[in-house]
Amino acid sequence: MKRCFDIFFSLIALLVFGGPIILISIMLSVYEKHPVVFRQQRIGLDKKPFVIFKFQTMVNGVPTKVGRVLRKSGLDEILQFVNVLKGDMSIVGPLALTEFDINRLQWNSELYSPRWKVKPGITGFAQIYGGQNKDVSWYWDKRYLDSSNIVMDFVIILVSFIMNFLGKRRVRNIIWFNRGLR
Repeated sequence: MKRCFDIFFSLIALLVFGGPIILISIMLSVYEKHPVVFRQQRIGLDKKPFVIFKFQTMVNGVPTKVGRVLRKSGLDEILQFVNVLKGDMSIVGPLALTEFDINRLQWNSELYSPRWKVKPGITGFAQIYGGQNKDVSWYWDKRYLDSSNIVMDFVIILVSFIMNFLGKRRVRNIIWFNRGLR
């Protein structure tokens, strides 16, 4: 059921964002003169590596002018719907990490093995609540793993979609303020 959900929503997302994908590609090609697509090896289901696709938003570790806008809105991530269609990712799940990040976070132990039993997601609790330390990220990943369902996935997608229009920071401030955690 989740795979059908992923395919359905990925196709819709690529149709809805088709125009912006073309526009962003042109802007990156014309104004920034660097490759449009960023490819990086990430670790997925059962710790198998795959190549993730994103818009190139940084050069030498520094966000570009267009890249800053894409990163704030989350639009740098929309090419990952291709990863979902390929079956490497799900729309909702834990963040796709690099091997370097896994080692840096020390998430190689058995404690974190449930994380590798699901496909990484374009969005998820940890991505929505983002900008926090490894323990908080693990808390949100674990919470999703323990209670995920289609309704929860739909709500997470809806919040993520709103983030694309209002910006990550604004939506996170609303979430934290409404939860009294600010």
